Amino acid sequence: MLDQTILKKIDSLPESLKQEILDFIDFIAQKYRKTQRNKKIPQYGSLKGTFVMSDDFDEPLEDFKDYM
Repeated sequence: MLDQTILKKIDSLPESLKQEILDFIDFIAQKYRKTQRNKKIPQYGSLKGTFVMSDDFDEPLEDFKDYM
């Protein structure tokens, strides 16, 4: 439905504007391809060594002593 509406509107334009539309479509497509190419897929373990956990991380907290 949307495609037909777009085509009807484009058909009603003069040739010079149709060329501008074609150029704009090429510009948008190129921009889209660049953004897709620049997206990096995160790899498992890529943040290894970024975070350091303390040795007593799994120990119970003093604040919860009353509840245990």
